[in-house]
Amino acid sequence: MLKLKKKDTVIVLIGKDRGKKGEIKEIIPGEDSAKVVVMGINIVSKHKKTTKDKPGGIHKIEAPLDISNVQLVCPKCGKPAKVKISNTPGAGKMRACKKCGEMII
Repeated sequence: MLKLKKKDTVIVLIGKDRGKKGEIKEIIPGEDSAKVVVMGINIVSKHKKTTKDKPGGIHKIEAPLDISNVQLVCPKCGKPAKVKISNTPGAGKMRACKKCGEMII
């Protein structure tokens, strides 16, 4: 079970956008380590050729970050926190904040 999911709010720990918060747009699984695309974070310039349908030029896009470079922000306490997987009776496996113990949906 992945500890991060789409639409989770995360904070960037390492890199040029360190300290910024954003929402996860996409998770790219991988054998060595997964990558995440965060809205408004790690913006790079991509040069595109003109095609029949789309104009060319320099486009700004969000590049993927390594999943180890981001940390989940707890919705209750609002601080970056580690996530633990706890087995709750009836609900099964759930994610929980290690700082405040609040379940993360």
